[in-house]
Amino acid sequence: MSARTGIGYDSHRFGAGRPLILGGIELPDAPEGLTGHSDADVLTHAVIDALLGAAGLGDIGQHFPDTDDAWRDADSIGLLSQVGSFLEDHGWTIRHIDATVICERPKLGPHRDAMRERLAVTVGLRPIEVNVKFTTNEGMGFVGRGEGIAALATATVERAD
Repeated sequence: MSARTGIGYDSHRFGAGRPLILGGIELPDAPEGLTGHSDADVLTHAVIDALLGAAGLGDIGQHFPDTDDAWRDADSIGLLSQVGSFLEDHGWTIRHIDATVICERPKLGPHRDAMRERLAVTVGLRPIEVNVKFTTNEGMGFVGRGEGIAALATATVERAD
């Protein structure tokens, strides 16, 4: 067996009039969402890039460019599902995902299990094989000033040799 690991990162700024979606879960009590070409789900975008990177299959911008109106307001969980199928078509099996969301607000802990489950089910894993963590940026930088949210993810994929 051959295993590889990839890293993904994404960030989006806050914007009024949009829902906040992280890991495919809409946070109904959030005062504002994130701006972006798609639904701006930074957690799912970071996971997509980690998976594509692990398999050596490019990045999210190559597969779902923000210059293409076909992806405007796209559901990122739907994009993740397509990436899971794409990896499978190329002989890769997803084994593990570990992600961290960095934000000052809102508090995300109560949504952790729902995010883990949604991401896991989408790519055919058990929730125990998907880890989601949360931290702040201690008041530093754009995240620390409350201007947006960032996420970092790693993913491990495996292929039979």
